[in-house]
Amino acid sequence: MITGIDHVQVAAPPGCEPAARSFYGGLLELAEVDKPEVLAARGGCWFAAGGQQLHVGVAQPFTPSARAHPALHVGDMAALETLAARLQAGGYTVEWDAVIPGTARFYVHDPFGNRLELVAAGSP
Repeated sequence: MITGIDHVQVAAPPGCEPAARSFYGGLLELAEVDKPEVLAARGGCWFAAGGQQLHVGVAQPFTPSARAHPALHVGDMAALETLAARLQAGGYTVEWDAVIPGTARFYVHDPFGNRLELVAAGSP
């Protein structure tokens, strides 16, 4: 039946594209993917996350997802720490997970208030 996840979508307000490109494309270093022409007029932008995609879609009215979230893999603990430092330098608050001992993960909110989880590969 289900063999995987094609994409996840987070919502953002109209005019979100510059901030989405700066955060997802710049800080997280996800490659932007061209949207089909028929969908491009709706706004938002799409990014590749490994073999899957993360879509930033425009919602009106917009409400950020403060608890539900996509979780994105990062290569290893060193890469996770580097990413956390880059996000903090960019003005974002990084919240390391202290609930599960030995966990290598943190949470951050995108420019629109959506929660994201970043997890080092192999972390429980």
